[in-house]
Amino acid sequence: MSQTNNALPRQVADAYVDELIALDPVTGTYLGVRESSAKLPDLSPAGQEALAELQRATLARLDEAERLPGADSDIERRCARLLRERLTAELAVHEAEEGLRSVGNLGTVVHPVREVFTVTPSRTEEDWAAIAERLRAVPGALAGYRQSLELGLERKLYAAPRPTEAFIGQLTEWADTGEGRGWFEDFASAGPEALRAELDQAARGATAAVAELRDWMRDTYAPAVEGAPNTVGRERYARWSRYFNGTDLDLDEAYAYGWSEFHRILGEMKKEAEKVLPGAKTPWVALAHLDEHGRHIEGVDEVRDWLQGLMDRAIESLDGTHFDLAERVRRVESKIAPPGSAAAPYYTPPSEDFSRPGRTWLPTMGQTRFPVYDLVSTWYHEGVPGHHLQLAQWVHVADSLSRYQATVGMVSANCEGWALYAERLMDELGFLTDAEERLGYLDAQMMRAARVIVDIGMHLELEIPADSPFHPGERWTPELAQEFFGAHSSRPADFVESELTRYLTIPGQAIGYKLGERAWLLGREKARQRHGGSFDLKAWHMAALSQGSLGLDDLVDELAAL
Repeated sequence: MSQTNNALPRQVADAYVDELIALDPVTGTYLGVRESSAKLPDLSPAGQEALAELQRATLARLDEAERLPGADSDIERRCARLLRERLTAELAVHEAEEGLRSVGNLGTVVHPVREVFTVTPSRTEEDWAAIAERLRAVPGALAGYRQSLELGLERKLYAAPRPTEAFIGQLTEWADTGEGRGWFEDFASAGPEALRAELDQAARGATAAVAELRDWMRDTYAPAVEGAPNTVGRERYARWSRYFNGTDLDLDEAYAYGWSEFHRILGEMKKEAEKVLPGAKTPWVALAHLDEHGRHIEGVDEVRDWLQGLMDRAIESLDGTHFDLAERVRRVESKIAPPGSAAAPYYTPPSEDFSRPGRTWLPTMGQTRFPVYDLVSTWYHEGVPGHHLQLAQWVHVADSLSRYQATVGMVSANCEGWALYAERLMDELGFLTDAEERLGYLDAQMMRAARVIVDIGMHLELEIPADSPFHPGERWTPELAQEFFGAHSSRPADFVESELTRYLTIPGQAIGYKLGERAWLLGREKARQRHGGSFDLKAWHMAALSQGSLGLDDLVDELAAL
């Protein structure tokens, strides 16, 4: 590794990022490393093991670093604890050979092979020449992925059947977008004429590789995993929960908390629904009324522009009052997600030099009409003051942290918890006084509470409580989970199906929204109690957003001390 023997923890962490980029050029592209633009990672078993070897070597270096003078300072200690926790959690997942059955509708090892093209620089002919080379690397990356799945089949490490079916559907859409050509060919069509023949040939090769993988998944893999369980059980779930949340959760307590939030939010929803549609039997009847009769945006381009305006207005309102934002953090772009994405909106952070801004992405799922109630708090979550303010601020202050803390050391529950806290903050600050928008916000909160219930419940096959309005006393199954989620959400059936497949694909991730929000609220309350009347919310926000990544093990303590 590229570091001296007397490196402190932050130097060890940043050397790890350098070595990681060499193994994973997708990470390099997200960080804005132009040299990564022409490459893709090795997704074969050997490639996965090479990454694990880097993690083991880094942990050994960290052992040495923590014994050095100066390693006990707050900034070094915080970085060291994050690095150790993250690499240990990642190694636990690798050593359980989860990478040999990484199949589903998002968050797998193979999804970045396509997604990275949406953030690869594409302004110049030189950029497009690198893209052509990256397109030529797609068949090799997919072949390595298939090798991993083949080894998984040999070892009887099976992906779940339902996520497998969803992934085959995605591959079909990537191979043919409905225009007689694949997604990669659509993407390459925007390149310069000088490289047209090269780009088209490379894109056709990428599409052919996608179709070949799809056929193998359909004809060989899916029959092999037929009858395998869709859920993972307590041991695997606990491992994944640590990976996504940065703590060893009491899963039974978390399940009970999900139910308590369900009942609290349902009470609030009933009150707000009465304002929207007096006499509505349930809040979701009122939300269905809004689908037809509420305010909405017509057109895909129009909704993209409307979301941009929403974020721009939020920045103008919050900067200087509840946040102090650097000029480069104030820039964020609204984008439409490419076809073949999962149903949920998402965010991509800026490159390290901010040449690529933070971006929010809306999957349209074929729609052209977009109800406003479903968008406002979601874009407070994805954009401002949610993911964008946190992740862009991390990049902005990376020099005073470490590159690792500001980028690849991200703990999902920290970020999703902040984004859900951001939705609640906008409600607290009076931005959601409109009954439609506030009911939409509460519906989004209910979705996150339902995630805790069904994600833990179905994977651990827990009992539904006696005071539940839904199948009390029965044990959770994926089928019951989908029915429950659909009955307590305004989302359409295809979204609900995609969501449940997501929970089966990446167990333990969806619970981090509500549990992370709980950690952020508790940390804020402890800081408020410590400061009393002198508590400054704006100063607390900026200090909290400038700490870099933290697991839930550390988050409450660190927030309370600010």
